Amino acid sequence: MYRRHLFALWTRKARKESSSLRLAFAVLFSLNFVATGPTLAASDSDSFFTRLHTEKAMANVTVSPARAGPVEIAIQLETVDELPLTAKAVSVTLRDAQSGGGTQTFQATRGSDDQWYVRTSMNAPGRWMLGLGISLSETDSVNIESPILIK
Repeated sequence: MYRRHLFALWTRKARKESSSLRLAFAVLFSLNFVATGPTLAASDSDSFFTRLHTEKAMANVTVSPARAGPVEIAIQLETVDELPLTAKAVSVTLRDAQSGGGTQTFQATRGSDDQWYVRTSMNAPGRWMLGLGISLSETDSVNIESPILIK
């Protein structure tokens, strides 16, 4: 009789611990899906990088993520000697190269002396033309253009 009572207590305790353990695993499992959701920043493999240059200026441009939808375009300006370049203003022009569709132009926001940003939405995947208008002074500006690929 005593053994049967101990066995019943042990199985009840084991079931209670087992359900707690299952709950803990369920929480950890669901956190894995929350942590990998679309709200996290894009990884480097999701970005498109290009380097544009002229005789007066160079620009390192990263489109992140490089897929249709909301994107951030980060622009780092450099001199031809690869030193930081301070500009008065920067504009970004996007044109769908495949359809020849409408052109959109945005004023970039300064992050630091040589860093500029634009947040926009790419409405379709494919090949796009990205143009930069860099105002170096009141009388001097640079325009450069390069194709980019949006997935």
